[in-house]
Amino acid sequence: MRLATLRRIARRNRGGINRRGRADVRLVSSSASKGFIVERKQSSIQTQIVNNTRALSTHAEAKAEEAQQEGVSGPSYGTQAILETFASCKAQGRPAFVAYTTIGYPTEKETLDVMHGLVKGGADIIELGVPFTDPLADGPTIQTSNQVALDNGIISIDQCLSVVKKARAEGITVPLVLMGYYNPFLMYGEQRLMEAVREAGADGFIVVDLPPEEAASFKRSASSEGLSYIPLIAPTTTEDRVRVLLSHADSFVYAVALTGVTGARKSNDSNLPELLGRIKKYSDLPVAAGFGVSSHAQFQDAGAQCDGVIVGSAIINEIKESPQGQIRPHLSSFCAELTGRDLEEIAKTSAADRAAPPVGAADSKRPAEKEGRKAEEEEEGISALGEAKHRFGEFGGRYVPETLMEPLEELERVYAAVQHDEKFIKECEEFYAYIGRPTPLHLADRLTEHAGGANIWLKREDLNHTGAHKINNAICQALLAKRLGKKRIIAETGAGQHGVATATACAKLKMECIVYMGAADVERQALNVFRMEMLGAKVIAVESGSRTLKDAINEAMRDWVTNIRTTHYLVGSAIGPYPFPTIVRDFQSIIGRESRAQMLEKAGKLPDAVIACVGGGSNAIGMFYPFKDDEDVQLIGVEAAGDGIDTNQHSATLSKGVPGVLHGTRTYLLQEQTGQITGTHSISAGLDYPGVGPEHADMKFTGRAQYKPVDDRQALLGFKATTMHEGIIPALETAHALYQAIEEAKTMGEGKDILVCLSGRGDKDINTIRKSLPKFGCKLNVRMIPDQN
Repeated sequence: MRLATLRRIARRNRGGINRRGRADVRLVSSSASKGFIVERKQSSIQTQIVNNTRALSTHAEAKAEEAQQEGVSGPSYGTQAILETFASCKAQGRPAFVAYTTIGYPTEKETLDVMHGLVKGGADIIELGVPFTDPLADGPTIQTSNQVALDNGIISIDQCLSVVKKARAEGITVPLVLMGYYNPFLMYGEQRLMEAVREAGADGFIVVDLPPEEAASFKRSASSEGLSYIPLIAPTTTEDRVRVLLSHADSFVYAVALTGVTGARKSNDSNLPELLGRIKKYSDLPVAAGFGVSSHAQFQDAGAQCDGVIVGSAIINEIKESPQGQIRPHLSSFCAELTGRDLEEIAKTSAADRAAPPVGAADSKRPAEKEGRKAEEEEEGISALGEAKHRFGEFGGRYVPETLMEPLEELERVYAAVQHDEKFIKECEEFYAYIGRPTPLHLADRLTEHAGGANIWLKREDLNHTGAHKINNAICQALLAKRLGKKRIIAETGAGQHGVATATACAKLKMECIVYMGAADVERQALNVFRMEMLGAKVIAVESGSRTLKDAINEAMRDWVTNIRTTHYLVGSAIGPYPFPTIVRDFQSIIGRESRAQMLEKAGKLPDAVIACVGGGSNAIGMFYPFKDDEDVQLIGVEAAGDGIDTNQHSATLSKGVPGVLHGTRTYLLQEQTGQITGTHSISAGLDYPGVGPEHADMKFTGRAQYKPVDDRQALLGFKATTMHEGIIPALETAHALYQAIEEAKTMGEGKDILVCLSGRGDKDINTIRKSLPKFGCKLNVRMIPDQN
């Protein structure tokens, strides 16, 4: 690139560096130097950007002078390369063709064949999907490509970047954008990631579940290396939010053409013109539309409205259909047919264009430079970013696809209103008699005698209607859904108790109910599946992944993304993006409030320890929260250790996990060093989950609560002791807490009091227990399990 062009780019403040690391020339976009730090004392966003622009332009010109002295030349890189590509396509009178493929699909070696085929077929930019275990915004086609890549051993960022390096070495020069989910990037380390990506030769990122509110450090790190952070804007994105998102775009904008997950569709969404109109109102940056394009007619339709067209699932399908050894010619022919271009013309245009990128590609105005915009509106938009209220210390947040951001904000607004609405509170309380509240507090005298120490008290949530604590949340959230105007309810379930509770609430309130349940859990909880179906719910068995609760949540999230306007996701545990953890905690806190009052009445004092089982953590947080400020009360959560925490067959997230991002929240996770989520195991379906609620994560981090593992055999001993000595058949989830309560009672001694949340009854688990007994040396009777190994 000529020095004059380099200086021109610097003055316009459009970042770029020499491709493939030939020189350390970093021309950083003005939008990124401050990331998303909110400067509330400034008069407007425009003032902030102008100040940043001056400083960065000076820096960029200094780098240009260095380049002149060093005799630097070569093609542009990162943000600048993407801008130049769109400008070149515009000069040719056509939309840019942005093609997606998954790294490692169908194999690592064939990924390079795919990329060459795409380029020969006219791809101007390639999105490279980084495989992830839980691609919750993707449809079946890209889900499958992710799983195949993982099965092929492509599990790490380094492996993905190795493919990028090989592609560059083989002469692929089009911009390459890494597209994926945040957790693998987070685990790699953001600054290390940016340096490695720059060195490998990729140009930017599309991170599906990293909206700008959560992306401050990521965007800042990317921009420091000249890499682009590409925001997504969806049909559900509000006007104010569009303005804010665009203020942080630096190369192009990804317009999600419709609500839903990825996948080929028969026609384009009719709302695309309206969405594009809102985007173009605030920015002249290129806009590329994605989701669903699979035919020439669709490509033409989208291309007539946009600067670029993104195609993904259709390409993955074509890869699958490619004859053996013919991926390159098969894909190039498909792409040429899709875009309506001639292969010879593509070859000639591409060679000329890539040899000399056009000057002036950086002329697109940034949103804050657009004339006629009011500074007050800018400041109002940006001030919504960077809020800490969505977090529990370092945990929580909203790590979700853009489509879900406005529904979550709506849910937050409505919930904030009903929290102090006497009519809504009364409406919930009127159902307490139907639920069976207040539930009794029971002194387990024989279990206490068996333990030989502290008194053990049982909060009898198993006596609730439907047999568990889940109904507390289900009824109140269903009433909240009515306030939202949503009549279709979806839910996830593991042990089936939340599914039964949701189906019950929907039957009572005349609402449609769909329950997602892992296929493995459908098999081991057949009784609850039958109960849900009798109550009118449609139960969908999820066959993907580990076929357990994690995968049920993935499918429920996909449903919600697709049917956002009519559907409320009735989350059952204290997990997910804000405000779900808070909503579930508040609706379940009736357990702790009643227990606190009952202990003062019956024992004349607060308990010395409160114990509850923890999977996602709804019963535990409901029990713990009212005691949180009572410093003399120990809070003990009990996790599922499965076959033992020294094996890879457990669900002890807080004992063995590390912080990461899954299902919309930052929390502790069971994961590989690569950020891939690991499989889990527990005898209890309700604890078989690789994450935990973010408030529990914070309570572990701060030391307010302890979390202890109990394995399958120990849980059966807790089940055995409670059944034999109290005549109560507890759920296997609760049995973990009961075993730990017995152990704590032995060490605490007489005169102390332990309060246990008996979260559910165990009739649902009888078949699971019977099948498990031979594993522990007992063929017929749980009473025959020896107390010692």
